Amino acid sequence: MKSPISLLVTLCISCVLISVPSFAENLLSGQKTIFLIDNNQQQYAIGDVSFTPLSQTSSSYTIHIDHSQFADYFLSMKEMKCLEGPELWCHLRYPYTQPRTVTHNNFEWLAHDLLFMFKKPGEYGANFWNGIYYEMSVNDKGEIRGTAQAVDLNMLAAPPDDLDMPPFGEFERHETETEPRWLPFILIK
Repeated sequence: MKSPISLLVTLCISCVLISVPSFAENLLSGQKTIFLIDNNQQQYAIGDVSFTPLSQTSSSYTIHIDHSQFADYFLSMKEMKCLEGPELWCHLRYPYTQPRTVTHNNFEWLAHDLLFMFKKPGEYGANFWNGIYYEMSVNDKGEIRGTAQAVDLNMLAAPPDDLDMPPFGEFERHETETEPRWLPFILIK
């Protein structure tokens, strides 16, 4: 026979497990708006992402970028959609097949769908070495937040050897100063 304290602990744990929805259900389901954020904390809504749970720890997603917020540019023989501000912030859609899945602690594929290139408005051509990758995580409010990291988007000129692995892994991304960049933060809520 269990002691009264042991029964009480078991009952408390059971109540918590029954009353608290799973972490993944709260954070990785439903539609959320994608905002890019400048250093003054001004938010720019650029689209939305819809999460569909696959399990308690993973979800698939579909993403929609609202290109009506972007201006058309023809840079380095490529049509690009760019946000205009102190810098041009051009969206580069990941061009290869990918699973479009996330977990509560891995947003790499979503980050690949939110790649950007920045350049000064007066500069000539596209500078693909000025790539932006948002390193993302979930906060305790269920918001997905990210900070810009530097990547060389020239890596996307050819398909990666393994399409099941995100090409911009931890060794291909580099910390960058957020202060000189126009939109160094992302928020998905």
